[in-house]
Amino acid sequence: MIVAVALLELHIEYAQSLKEKRMVVKSLRDRLRHRFEISAAEVGLQDVHQRARMGVSFVTGSRTTAESLLEKIQNFVESNTDAVISGWTSELVEFDEESGVG
Repeated sequence: MIVAVALLELHIEYAQSLKEKRMVVKSLRDRLRHRFEISAAEVGLQDVHQRARMGVSFVTGSRTTAESLLEKIQNFVESNTDAVISGWTSELVEFDEESGVG
């Protein structure tokens, strides 16, 4: 089992208020959740009106699937919002299914 986590930082140049920023972040979060069936949340920079930090995560069965989905998520964000990705980091954590619960 692979747990994938990504942290992305967005620059929302036109946002002149926290309300404008939150509309962008909420819309993107909801679209990511619906499209990819992942967890997504704003995890930092809540009081900065032109920057946002979002975290996304999901669980999958293989490293290849996780890497592919992370790439699709990044491409989706780049092409489906007016915000610009100014930072992206991700990590894949592998759990041994044999020594887990049970």
